[in-house]
Amino acid sequence: MRYILFLFLIIGHLPSQAQQKGKRPNIVIIVSDDHAFQAISAYGGKLMQTPNIDRLAKEGGIFNKAYVTNSLCGPSRATILTGKYSHKNGFKDNRSSFDGSQDNFAKRLQAGGYQTAWIGKWHLETEPQGFDYWQVLPGQGAYYNPDFLVAGKKIRKEGYVTNLISDAAEQWLDGRDASKPFCLVIGHKATHRNWLPDTTDLGRFDNSTFPLPANFYDTYEGRAAAQHQDMTIAKTMQLASDLKMLPDSGFRKGEFSRMNAAQRAKFEAYYKPIIAKFRAAGLKGNALTEWKYQRYLKDYLSTAAALDRNIGRILHYLDAHQLSRNTLVIYLSDQGFYMGEHGWFDKRFMYEESFRTPMVIRYPGVVKPGSRINGMVMNLDIAPTCLEVAGVPVPGDVQGKSFLSLLKNPSGSIRKSMYYHYYEMAEHSVWPHFGIRTQQYKLIRFYQEGEKWELFDLLKDPSEMHNVYGQKGYEQITVKLKEELKGLIREYEDEEAMQIFNKEI
Repeated sequence: MRYILFLFLIIGHLPSQAQQKGKRPNIVIIVSDDHAFQAISAYGGKLMQTPNIDRLAKEGGIFNKAYVTNSLCGPSRATILTGKYSHKNGFKDNRSSFDGSQDNFAKRLQAGGYQTAWIGKWHLETEPQGFDYWQVLPGQGAYYNPDFLVAGKKIRKEGYVTNLISDAAEQWLDGRDASKPFCLVIGHKATHRNWLPDTTDLGRFDNSTFPLPANFYDTYEGRAAAQHQDMTIAKTMQLASDLKMLPDSGFRKGEFSRMNAAQRAKFEAYYKPIIAKFRAAGLKGNALTEWKYQRYLKDYLSTAAALDRNIGRILHYLDAHQLSRNTLVIYLSDQGFYMGEHGWFDKRFMYEESFRTPMVIRYPGVVKPGSRINGMVMNLDIAPTCLEVAGVPVPGDVQGKSFLSLLKNPSGSIRKSMYYHYYEMAEHSVWPHFGIRTQQYKLIRFYQEGEKWELFDLLKDPSEMHNVYGQKGYEQITVKLKEELKGLIREYEDEEAMQIFNKEI
């Protein structure tokens, strides 16, 4: 019996038959928007169950320390594509326009004999380059009956965007050239604000009451940038546009105007009793804030349910077409998101909930099922990893590092610290900042309106509530971290950050 079990384990970790024959692996990258790791059960999240993301983690590996270079939608996608920081790829904030003529990993794969496609949310303003086929949402896209850009033509499709993106992905896979390996990027709109669930998921969490995060009523003492932000559930989250507490004509305006009669009728039937009950309650103060929090999570998690379900669809397609054993699958969000921590929603900050992103991977024959990968990785690293997996040379100007070695040795590491730089000052009043994170510490330099430093000891203060910059006992570690930060700024050639770093405050 022991011999049989041993033999089974050995066979389970052998390379797939296709890999043994030298066939290059296919690549599927699924990128969601604003999906919090706190909302994924594979990460220990208690808010909801995500069986399909969990399946990926069970059959492959989960990254415990995956992070982004710039916690914003468009910049994250530009970094994934290029393997370069925002100051190098030119897409610093959502007002930018991506220069598609620059190099990206899809172009390299294409030149190396791969079929390439990007389907779904793109959010880089210019047309995709490096893809044999693309079908993308214009801008943020719409949840219901969205428009798609296909070869420059705008086409409106009937249905729910998460389902439609999966439909288009499967259609492309059906029609691809089966003689070539492929790289498919699936970009989802979910779970972006304003969290419109599929009609089948309305009310899914109505019987749930979610506990408030311990720091929900954070006063932001000692953290000037946190005091200045405008992204609180209490003050910033809108009752009408975000939480659907609409006037009587509300379900005829905005994105609801895109809905057909059947879709709108289901939304009205669900939300109108909630609206009536809310108006009758006359909530104020903390009672109103906590009601908004509950309503936010119900809508957000219901939107996430369709996302997880459609990830399952793609996994089932790969299974049904005998593609699973020779396909690398990566799931990640473009950044993390706040589920009420610090009283917030949204992202942007270098604090953990937005800086850290969920990322899971399945690569049969390489990643041991159930692996937990503890080395620090970034969205910057996806491009060089995919190129190395495909056997395509990584360009010398790529700033990311392949994490293929971590897939083979989950206890290894490819970096001892990470660099971050956020630029946008417009929405939510988050000051621009850059910084360094090590295993234990995080040092952040805010600039522009707020010239401030922040330092956190993550072992003692994982929720980042106590800024210890300038406090007694942290003098030596501050000097060391500043030296390391300056070294990363120099390594990544961030000239703007270097000028700010050298400025006395």
